Amino acid sequence: MVRSRFNRGFTLVELLVVIAIIGVLVGLLLPAVQAAREAARRMSCSNNFKQIGLAMHNYHAAFDQYPAQMGGTHSQGAADRDDDTNRRRLSFLVGLTPFMEQQALWEQISNPSVETVTPGATPGGTGGRWHPMGPVFDRTEYRPWVTEIPGLRCPSDPFTGLPALGRTNYAANVGDGVDRVGTGGHNEMSVHQSNTNGLLTATPATEDWVATRSRAANRGFFWARKTKMQFRDILDGLANTVACGEIATCGQIRQVKGTIVRGRSGANMKTDPKATADLVRDPARPQFLLTGLSYYEGSYARGTRWAEGRESSTSFQTILPPNSPNILSGDAQANETILSAGSYHQGGAHILMGDGAVKFITDSIEAGDGNHRAPERDGGEGVTAGMQSPFGLWGSLGTRASKEVVKSEF
Repeated sequence: MVRSRFNRGFTLVELLVVIAIIGVLVGLLLPAVQAAREAARRMSCSNNFKQIGLAMHNYHAAFDQYPAQMGGTHSQGAADRDDDTNRRRLSFLVGLTPFMEQQALWEQISNPSVETVTPGATPGGTGGRWHPMGPVFDRTEYRPWVTEIPGLRCPSDPFTGLPALGRTNYAANVGDGVDRVGTGGHNEMSVHQSNTNGLLTATPATEDWVATRSRAANRGFFWARKTKMQFRDILDGLANTVACGEIATCGQIRQVKGTIVRGRSGANMKTDPKATADLVRDPARPQFLLTGLSYYEGSYARGTRWAEGRESSTSFQTILPPNSPNILSGDAQANETILSAGSYHQGGAHILMGDGAVKFITDSIEAGDGNHRAPERDGGEGVTAGMQSPFGLWGSLGTRASKEVVKSEF
């Protein structure tokens, strides 16, 4: 007697069970994969910052100072100074390029050049050439300004390309003041004057009231257009003072962390920074700004010009916690600014301490009384020059010589 043999297959129910199990496993695995990728990106970002810190210390060893924020060349009388000079608007990152394995780029910047982005185009400078240290940053034919340096980009920041010239996610700490920290109260000749562009006909005289205001408010590791700053100026200690911080570049207009709101009341920004910031945030979508505001877009947006020293591009303040709004009272060279650290990492941003250590701080870092008037000159407003920061641990980390004591790890 012959018995028939056959292979029994899976039933439909069994197949569905197997598919469901596979789906559950994939659902469990994907977040772990994404978390591992973000951890790797965060580590890469931290390494970028360590290289910047090392470059800064090597720069200081070579020149007995650290690079200036808002330094460079200027001309008192040139009518075409936008092409012949950079009007003392270089960021601190420019001086670090030869110490960050960007020697070739530094050679392009520090020497005369006729090279342009568009083949056959004529450089804008006098004599048909670019002058050493380059023109201002509107001159997009100048190749170094549109060059994006990989070491200045956070891998978690998804935004690239136009309208940016060359993006950066790493910015200078200018402290916890609001008034005149973008220019340091200096004009292009490094003279304290309310006319921040300087004069073309005669060397301007110092205006005492501007000097008084700027000295009181510029309390950070960097002081814009200050001609020489050294590690010994950091009286609170390099290990207790933030040198640089991470910023989120602009990609999606109205996103809080990467968008700059302009044209707000400078008086309100000084007297109550947090209330000013709350007024521009959408209460229904706290990660976004209200509609109908005036935003900085294009190549003037947050972090979109690595070589530009003006505050919108490469500065931040330790007033509001990371990933808070960014606000200017006017345009790119406003007298009053509230600019925040930020990142596309989850829950915080990296900071570089003066001693070269890199730390990750959360959005919930203790930031004191955000409704307190920002430090400025003595004037009966309840604040005094040299006072300890009213903005808690975060504000204390941002000041270089206010005698705060950091009592715990952060």
